[in-house]
Amino acid sequence: MASAETFTISTGKSSVSCGPDQKMLDAFLRNGVWVPNSCNQGTCGTCKVRVVRGTADHPPAPDSVLSVAEQEQGFVLSCQTTPSSDVVIDPPAENPDSPGHVLRDIAGTVGAVTEIAADTVSVTVLLDEPLDFTAGQYVELAVPGTAETRPYSMANPPSEPDKLEFHIRRQPGGLATEGWIFQTLDVGDPVTMSGPWGDFCFEPDESAGLILLAGGTGLAPLKAIARAALAADPDREIHVYHGVRTRAELYDVDFWEGLAAAHPGVRYIPCLSREQWSGRTGYVGDAMMEDIASCRNHAAYLCGPPAMVEAGVKALKRRRMSPRRIRREKYTPAAGLVPA
Repeated sequence: MASAETFTISTGKSSVSCGPDQKMLDAFLRNGVWVPNSCNQGTCGTCKVRVVRGTADHPPAPDSVLSVAEQEQGFVLSCQTTPSSDVVIDPPAENPDSPGHVLRDIAGTVGAVTEIAADTVSVTVLLDEPLDFTAGQYVELAVPGTAETRPYSMANPPSEPDKLEFHIRRQPGGLATEGWIFQTLDVGDPVTMSGPWGDFCFEPDESAGLILLAGGTGLAPLKAIARAALAADPDREIHVYHGVRTRAELYDVDFWEGLAAAHPGVRYIPCLSREQWSGRTGYVGDAMMEDIASCRNHAAYLCGPPAMVEAGVKALKRRRMSPRRIRREKYTPAAGLVPA
């Protein structure tokens, strides 16, 4: 009998070892077997796989994530599941566009902590070793003194593999923010993390302009995506809509205005939803619909709170964007946590 710490992908072509208390998704990604994944918290269902033989331990999944029928068929969330015997699963669907980077532990040192907006900081971590990732992905930072981690998207492009830039907003009572980042984190502090995670990734498409819809610090991965896209094509058409409530929450304005000045195809539109000012007001999806009559020849990336993302997707579909060209990442605070 094989070790109880090993499970096998049902094609028989690949097998990975899964250590005690190690989640299946973690074992897959650390061994170079790509499984689609997004939140890594059991709230999105992206990483579901079907167990066809063997037993595994996992918490109950909400019906909204795994339907009753799926659970009866043996589907589990690989990010929440630990094998309790040898396990065989249906092979994950192959995706030629998957980032495919091997998950690993990473260490670094804080290089800068800068206040960029109300209750929002930019944190730069200088890495001990370079990290391969795709624009749009995230890492999980270990919260010192706890067994907890918190996900944060990279705001810098993969062309800068020796450092990571994060945009972090204070969460009231947040273990990572109020308990650490906004209290004691300082230049020179050591940081440990794992990554890269997620399949919210820039997918080059020479025929498509880009529409980027961001809410709050959802701007972070879109900054990485915009920079990666322009590095490949400086004349790329990119429409950037950043939605916040008040002017005090706006940030990186100089960066985006400078990018638009340097690249004629870039348009930057900040929108305020709860304050009148000389610029645009309302929500990013509505602003986009006012400006763009048809999205048929575009691709979109949306990142921010769930309501903003869902409204933005509806707006893009109303402007005739193909659903396959809409990529999204939802930010929610703990416990239903995804990158924030």
